[in-house]
Amino acid sequence: MNRQTESTPLSNGFPVEEIRKQFPAIVKAGEFIFLENAGGSQVPQSVVDAVTNHLIDANVQRMASYEHSARVDAGLEAARESVAILINASRPEEISFGLNATSFIRLVSLGIAKMLDTRNEIVVTDMDHDANIATWMALEANGAKIVWWHMREDGTLDPEDLKPLVNDRTRLVACTATAHSIGTIVDVAAVSRIAHEAGAEVFIDSVHFGPHGLIDVQAWDCDYLVCSGYKNFSPHMGFLWGRYEALCALPTFKEDFIPDVPPYKIEVGTFPYENVAGMDAAVRYLESVGERFLAGGTHTRREAIIAAMAAIRDYERILMAEMIAVLKRHDAVIYGISDEANFDRRVPTICFNIPHLAPKTLSEEMGKARIGIRDGHMFAPRLMKRLGLSMDTGAVRVSLLHYNTLAEIRRFDKVLGEIIAAHAG
Repeated sequence: MNRQTESTPLSNGFPVEEIRKQFPAIVKAGEFIFLENAGGSQVPQSVVDAVTNHLIDANVQRMASYEHSARVDAGLEAARESVAILINASRPEEISFGLNATSFIRLVSLGIAKMLDTRNEIVVTDMDHDANIATWMALEANGAKIVWWHMREDGTLDPEDLKPLVNDRTRLVACTATAHSIGTIVDVAAVSRIAHEAGAEVFIDSVHFGPHGLIDVQAWDCDYLVCSGYKNFSPHMGFLWGRYEALCALPTFKEDFIPDVPPYKIEVGTFPYENVAGMDAAVRYLESVGERFLAGGTHTRREAIIAAMAAIRDYERILMAEMIAVLKRHDAVIYGISDEANFDRRVPTICFNIPHLAPKTLSEEMGKARIGIRDGHMFAPRLMKRLGLSMDTGAVRVSLLHYNTLAEIRRFDKVLGEIIAAHAG
């Protein structure tokens, strides 16, 4: 096991202490440890500034002739371009902004409901957040048939298990890119290949993968994708990406004066423009991280994103290995992938239980020690059932991001041992 410390250079030279200084919440929190990042990341100062500046300089409605409104329009287009670069969209118009990922899943599902015919089967999984399950199940009232793609006992979704589920009646496959609960990464490109061979579309929930790895909708070849800013170093907001042709064909509600093309047909009504400004700044923050790992000379914004996510992935693997080793030393039951040989198939979001210690008790005791973690069903009732866990108690989740440190894990280790000892017998 790698026992590096903050005084020893990490294997990829990741400048975690410099990065932490950019996050005012981390600086202000002092000794508090943020280990519930799957419930929302902290934001860098540049994001705070972008939100503040929007509220001061452009807190008006868009599409008017005066200067403040023009700033709103320019800011939205800049953010649209930034997010398109972040996920490698073919064109900025494929990006639509709104309140959150769940509302976008519902929007797309309502459109799909109007397009059901003999292709009325929708494949969902029992590993996803319930937002990407119940939303599609609601279409049973419209004639949809739900087909279940089940997680394997090792906590993975194997594309081989998907193959017999799709056919000429399959309308859509809906799945996550990464489990928000147990951290499993799904081979989205394989899912798209299998679904498209059957003539079906693919809807990806990428909310949890966003801060951990490189999103590439062109390489993934999916048809729709949702993400949320609040897990991606931005304020609470969401965005939808879709293939331009798919979005053009998707039935949506809109007033008569709104053009029937994306993003306008998707962005109906007012949404938090200031938070979109924050999302733009969050993308640029990631670019600044990537620039630290690029050699001199010119490079594109996308190249900076690629460099950032590669460095973050490498560093988070170090954190993940250490955290899982700590949990194993305390005899934790870890749900999902726990062997180091397969760490490339997961992110550092870890669900576990400590024998004879209630999840709520552990979470509360950690909170008293100024360590933030989560307990409960993780908004995934079907996953809890698969794991044999009660919805009332569920499990414990720790979730790390690239601003966490090995020193924080060591403190977690110490406090966990003290809590277990205090509740023994």
